[in-house]
Amino acid sequence: MNIALYARVSRADKDQRPENQLLKLRAYALDHGYTVFSEYVDYASGATPERPELERMRGDARANRFGVILTTRIDRIGRSVAHFSNLIAELDESGVTLVATDQPINTSSSTGRFLRTVLSAFAELELDMIRERTKDGLARARAEGKRIGRPEDIVLSKAVGELYARHCTHSEIARRLGITEGAVKQRLRRVRNRDAKSPSDLPEMKGATETDDSVPGDCRPPPR
Repeated sequence: MNIALYARVSRADKDQRPENQLLKLRAYALDHGYTVFSEYVDYASGATPERPELERMRGDARANRFGVILTTRIDRIGRSVAHFSNLIAELDESGVTLVATDQPINTSSSTGRFLRTVLSAFAELELDMIRERTKDGLARARAEGKRIGRPEDIVLSKAVGELYARHCTHSEIARRLGITEGAVKQRLRRVRNRDAKSPSDLPEMKGATETDDSVPGDCRPPPR
C-alpha cells in the first residue's frame, strides 16, 4: 500500500529538525511493508494556517495517490479541534487513514476515532495556555517599560531625522527611503520620545506641505 509521511517543525525552534520525525516514520513504514509515495514537510508553528505541504498532501489524498498518512503525533497535523476534525472527515471521504506512530491513533478503528478527538482537544488546550502565557509575558514587559517588537533600525531612523531637519516633507522622505509615510511619522515620534523632546524641538516644515511630492533635489533649505 502507498502511504504518505507528514512531518512539521516550528520555525521558532531552530533546534528542531524534521529528519527526527521522518526517521521514525520511515522505519514504521518499512516494518509494516508500506511503500512511501511521498514525504511532506512543513516549517510552521502549530497555529499557522498556511502549510503548503499539508495542502499538497490533501490534494494527493483526494486524488487517491495513497491510502494511509503517517505522522508522529496528531499535533503535527493541527492543534485546532475544528481543523483536525474537518481534516479527518475529508480523509475519510477519500478512504485515507491517519496513523500517529507515537500515539495509539489509527482512524480506521473506533478506539482511534475516540482518542483522536480527546488528544486533539488537549493539544488545543495546550496551545491556548501557551498563548495566555505569551500575553501575560508581554503585559509584564510593557508594565516594566520594555519595548516590544523588532529592534529599531538606527541607520534608517537617523536618515529620516536628517531629511526632516532639511525640511523634507513626510511624503518626500518616504519616497526617498522606500518606506511609508506612517513609518516616517512613527520614527520621528520615537526620536522625540527617546530624546525626551517636544515636537517643537524639531525643525518646523516651512514652505512645504504634507502632500507636496514635488520637492526637488535635497529638499528645501530652512528659511534664513
